[in-house]
Amino acid sequence: MSINQPLDSLPDMAVFARVVDAGSFSEAARQLGITPSAVSRQVARLEGALRVRLLERTTRKLKLTDAGAAAYSRCQAMVAAAREVWALSDTHSAAPSGLVRMSMPKAVGRQLVHPLVLPFLQKYPEVDVQLLITDRTVDLFEESIDLALRVTDTPPPGLAGRPLATLHHCICASPRYLAERGHPQHPRDLEQHACITLGEDERDRHWRFEGAGEAATVAVRGRYVANHSEVRLEAALSHLGIASLPGFTARAALERGDLVAVLPDWQHKTSYAGTAWLLYPPNRFLPAKLRVWIDHLVLGFAGVE
Repeated sequence: MSINQPLDSLPDMAVFARVVDAGSFSEAARQLGITPSAVSRQVARLEGALRVRLLERTTRKLKLTDAGAAAYSRCQAMVAAAREVWALSDTHSAAPSGLVRMSMPKAVGRQLVHPLVLPFLQKYPEVDVQLLITDRTVDLFEESIDLALRVTDTPPPGLAGRPLATLHHCICASPRYLAERGHPQHPRDLEQHACITLGEDERDRHWRFEGAGEAATVAVRGRYVANHSEVRLEAALSHLGIASLPGFTARAALERGDLVAVLPDWQHKTSYAGTAWLLYPPNRFLPAKLRVWIDHLVLGFAGVE
């Protein structure tokens, strides 16, 4: 094998990794701005150089061979290393520029991150921001995401992380509802109340609490279920029942007195409460666009609960 052959194959390796990430030759070609036949030729050339088949091609989808899976993980790491090298030129740039792509849960994205975008764009006119607002867990490497905000007390391995804030969940209701139906004194009292739940799976109907030296899980029910925190807030303000809400969603209404905290001496435990972590690939050098965006988020999340 020629000494230069591995270096000559680097572009083909990058194209192969893009094909796997994109899921098809045509989509990879669209992303790369070349023709599908050119993409196919580069992958075939890499297979010829390695003397192994990397992909099983069918009319419906692509499937990695065992050799292809091993090659893909290494090609993916190579592409990540190349991005890190390019980031060096941007690390000390006086004018951050480029696109920042970030994923986050729906409520956090809509109510906490979105309000921070406008002042950031005004301050950094050469930086663009794309928010992927979804409750699914995204793969930063496969989906080319720069940053992810996740609420968890156990951040995943393999990523760099920075805690932004500790988020709490609360249950609350309008003074009118509580005047008509009474104030629960213990979590089990919720069984007799109309509760406004998330409803995305069966666990959302079982509210968990810790307090007074004990833990309690209560099966709740109500006539209104909504998987959007601002909708549940409006339902509570309309006296429809006791709502489970992120603390940052309920905060203003609680401060105005439009809502009242229910069971304030008990901690409401949900999978949406915990530390909000800012996660990103563990590159040694962060581009300037990411550094200024991260600093902006840290400042914006100060005081959030």
